[in-house]
Amino acid sequence: MKSTKWIAVCAAVVLGLASATAFAKEHGQGHGKGKQKGQSEMEFRYSDHDRESIRGWYRGRGSNLPRGLAKRDELPPGLEQQLVVRGTLPPGLRKKMYRCPRDLVRLLPPPPPDCRHFLIGGHIVLVNRYTYMVVDIFHFEL
Repeated sequence: MKSTKWIAVCAAVVLGLASATAFAKEHGQGHGKGKQKGQSEMEFRYSDHDRESIRGWYRGRGSNLPRGLAKRDELPPGLEQQLVVRGTLPPGLRKKMYRCPRDLVRLLPPPPPDCRHFLIGGHIVLVNRYTYMVVDIFHFEL
């Protein structure tokens, strides 16, 4: 009789934990640090409107481009191939990261938590500052 009660109590605990886990996952309290409201890293993309704003900013700068966008900052083909969305920046590209100018950042949507817009070899790249994972890239094709 005692073993039957013990089995019933254990089954109730397991079912309770399973339902609590399912509830937490449905409400964003599952794995991870707990994202802030808004888009997660993987959902973020530069929209067409953002891309047009970036192109307008670029055209308005003329030859007065910041580090990371000037002609001399173009990447060699080997490093260019390593710059991919959802990839991790290798150390060679990390050395070529420059912060975006404030006037450009104001035109862009706010980045997801832990991410920042950087200029790398003629591209605007949204990068997670801690893992160096590339979230999105804007290639200048003017």
